[in-house]
Amino acid sequence: MQNKKNDSANAPRGMSREGLVIFSYGFRPFFLAAAIWAIVSIDIWAAFLTLGLPVATEYGTLYWHAHEMLFGFAPAILAGFLLTAIPNWTGRLPIAGRPLMCLFALWSAGRIAMLSSGVIGVAPAAAIDALFLPVMLVLCAREVVAGKKWKDLKVIAGLAVLSAANLLFHVQAIAGNGPDVSIRLGLGAYILLVTIVGGRILPSFTRNWINQFGRTDFPVPYNRFDSASIIVGALSLAIWSLAPDSMVSGALGLLAAGLNVARLVRWRGWVTSPEPIVFILHAAFAFVPLGFAAIALQALGLPELAVIHVFAIGGVSLMMLAVMTRASRGHTGRKLKSGLTTNLSYVLLALVALIRPVAELFPNYSSVIVLLAAVGWTAAFALFVYEHAGMLCIGRKPLTIRGS
Repeated sequence: MQNKKNDSANAPRGMSREGLVIFSYGFRPFFLAAAIWAIVSIDIWAAFLTLGLPVATEYGTLYWHAHEMLFGFAPAILAGFLLTAIPNWTGRLPIAGRPLMCLFALWSAGRIAMLSSGVIGVAPAAAIDALFLPVMLVLCAREVVAGKKWKDLKVIAGLAVLSAANLLFHVQAIAGNGPDVSIRLGLGAYILLVTIVGGRILPSFTRNWINQFGRTDFPVPYNRFDSASIIVGALSLAIWSLAPDSMVSGALGLLAAGLNVARLVRWRGWVTSPEPIVFILHAAFAFVPLGFAAIALQALGLPELAVIHVFAIGGVSLMMLAVMTRASRGHTGRKLKSGLTTNLSYVLLALVALIRPVAELFPNYSSVIVLLAAVGWTAAFALFVYEHAGMLCIGRKPLTIRGS
């Protein structure tokens, strides 16, 4: 009995000890469900565009699509990441078992409510959906404060902005006003989180990969330059949220683009090109300065939807796919290597991030481009589900013990 107890205590974090394995760690249910919802929600949107399928008509189908990308799909991946990363940052135990099941049920209820808003009513649907992000905010803030990791409060601030943006989105949509401000505010919160967390994980993962070959051409570690870049980026995103067509927004966007290009150069991502699971992180981050450059061009007349999709698909979704594949493998005991299936998903989503914004520049071909983007998006996340669903639903790969 004592040996069994010791074995359980020494088991790797995230290994199933009791109950359903999928609820043994936050990344498991949320990564899998987010990928499935990415497929389902985009295919519903494509069916509306091509067949006129009625979808959330009382709420507004266009608003539903925008909401489910920003405040449905993306928060699930963010939740999976934070519920896995914060225990590593703080040294506290992860949220698992019944509390995790309840949190996942709350997110799922939001998806069902938004899709059935015409049946239960728009206001009740919005109220149900609006619960998840504040609950996540409270849980994450509690863990960060309890662990006294004060520098990680920046991430909590990002969650607070997302919660406010989601609530504002519902208020604007119900009032019949376009939720443009809330879309930019929510998207800006994600990009800000990418610049903060990316500045932590990209140099670290790159250094680890370089170090295994005995080389010393490491990336520049996080320093004041990164802090200044994040501050300028935050200011640029704030001005863009409120006055997207102003010259001030354009000038700050251009400055933020230059600073984030410099960060990429300092991180030396090109040396990791032989290892796609590391290189894709740098490729995804490259859409951040590209998005800031698009903000600058918006001040000169670039359609806002082009800016939104550069950020949303490239800077956010591609980065999330990159993190999902790495975390799913690493936290289930697999090698940090990406196979052909995963690499193909990277390529497909990167192509979608490049072609979808172009639809706004060629209105005569926009329908075809949007549908091609929907097909590529669906295929990319379907490949993730195909390769990673088994990893997420079963226990960690058993440890090899010498002499056993």
